[in-house]
Amino acid sequence: MTVSTATALLGLAMTARTQTLRDLTPVDPAPGDTLVVGYLGGFERWNDGNRGVRQTVLHLRDLPGVHAESVENRHRRVGRDWILQALGRGARPARVILFGQSLGGAAAIATARDLRRHGIPVSLTVQVDSVGLRDGVIPDNVRAAANFYQHEWFTFQGETRIRAQDPTRTRILANEQIHYPALLPWPSPESWMRRTFGGGHARMEADPRVWLRVESLIRESLMGEAPEGAQ
Repeated sequence: MTVSTATALLGLAMTARTQTLRDLTPVDPAPGDTLVVGYLGGFERWNDGNRGVRQTVLHLRDLPGVHAESVENRHRRVGRDWILQALGRGARPARVILFGQSLGGAAAIATARDLRRHGIPVSLTVQVDSVGLRDGVIPDNVRAAANFYQHEWFTFQGETRIRAQDPTRTRILANEQIHYPALLPWPSPESWMRRTFGGGHARMEADPRVWLRVESLIRESLMGEAPEGAQ
């Protein structure tokens, strides 16, 4: 076996490693703190710094009282368990905010449903070109929700319209379509594979304007209501 082959196999092994709760930082939130979980789409690694979900999480970590982590959509229960563990440690409940892209958008809504079964409210969910089952109905433990999507040809198309399971308890902030003309320049860095085959779905994931919107919604939520039980 050559050195280059061994290096390639090692790289594949590292990529394939399952994300676990040990990859997330344990927290003991103070009253009024916020737990944020962002779910990546596709087969993206949780710590891929080129992806919009991960970049947003890292930005949010700079805010006082915010504990933010990124999670692979296929291991979404890691995010759920991190939240449950943190709320079990905390003296009082913290806010919870969930967001995600593609399959990660569906994972965010599935996690909100999980938390509903534990009686835990969610301040905000944000979906970016969400792809999955049952991701169009927002559970009634979510206070506000937003959805951004594209419907370009020859690509995965995100959830067009989210609706509240109970409109008296959940406010829908946005069901906004964004268009991506074929000649629109790609932001950098993006791989040849993404540029060639990703279409509008990949363009949206790479669009910094979308992630500025997501981060802005999260920041607005942070300035909003206090979590239940906080004083």
